[in-house]
Amino acid sequence: MLTTAFASNASRRRGSVQYAERMSEGSSLRGRDLISAADLSADEIRLLFARAAALKAEFVADRRHAAPPLERRTLAMLFQRPSLRTRVTFEAGMTQLGGHAIYLTEGIVLGGRETVGDVARNLQAFVDAIMARTGPHEVVVELAAQASIPVINGLTIREHPCQALADLFTLHEQFDSLRGLPLAFVGDGNNVCHSLALMGATMGMDVRIAHPPGYGPSERIVERARELAATSGGRLTLGNDPREVVNGAAVVYTDAWTSMGQEAEAEERRDAFAPYQVNQQLLALAPDALVMHCLPAHRGEEITSDVMDGPRSIIFAQSANRLHAQKALLVELLG
Repeated sequence: MLTTAFASNASRRRGSVQYAERMSEGSSLRGRDLISAADLSADEIRLLFARAAALKAEFVADRRHAAPPLERRTLAMLFQRPSLRTRVTFEAGMTQLGGHAIYLTEGIVLGGRETVGDVARNLQAFVDAIMARTGPHEVVVELAAQASIPVINGLTIREHPCQALADLFTLHEQFDSLRGLPLAFVGDGNNVCHSLALMGATMGMDVRIAHPPGYGPSERIVERARELAATSGGRLTLGNDPREVVNGAAVVYTDAWTSMGQEAEAEERRDAFAPYQVNQQLLALAPDALVMHCLPAHRGEEITSDVMDGPRSIIFAQSANRLHAQKALLVELLG
């Protein structure tokens, strides 16, 4: 059992505005792509946290930014999968920053009606950046390779780096430090799990994953996360026993058992994942742990309503931070 104490961080935000201004001078992120959670260094993640904190404080106070930093900038949003949080937070974020977002529907079939390369070369002439939420990870990789403007991965089957960025920013607000922070992910080794493992390892966290046999994360992702953890002093552990993984954790995180495109496996997955439900009995092993979920949630499956709506849940704060973390990303990539 871990005995490290993690204090609430009210004082940690001190100086975040000055840090963001200092670090963004000649920012290494300007003009870059974000395809994988592993694309960001620890310093770059901290820069984004500082920028997000500054933007959030200003927006919460006035519901607007006094000097919107992305006036006349335009983001193209390519969607091949349904979305609530990703679409609204990117579109609202660009508007709040003084720019504009263009929603391109599932009717634009990348690699169908036009090749991915042709779409990229057209869009780079029209807009300042592209955000793509698609299926195959290779589509976003090719968009980035072909476009001369920044490309942001809004979700692929392999990764969800914007979600991980918002998740770790939320934990940054809650704790003094992410280094050594024990986060237990319980459930499917999916895209969210992958990005959390990679970014958590970069930040020196103790990332623990409990999954049913046959539903673990990609071996390639695990290998990369362990390389990052070896550099940062973090740790990545995997197992099949959710009780062992949750024991003493500071954060317990879960996600849907059946993701988009896996509907045919839903019944089989319910049987396999039933012992992995995040409920009061499981949380008793981590009495001080906060609870996270990337949403949408299937209440009564991967998480019970009493946990999701309970005092230890930071799920909706986590969701709200998608807006602020992605605004920080947009400012650093385009500002």
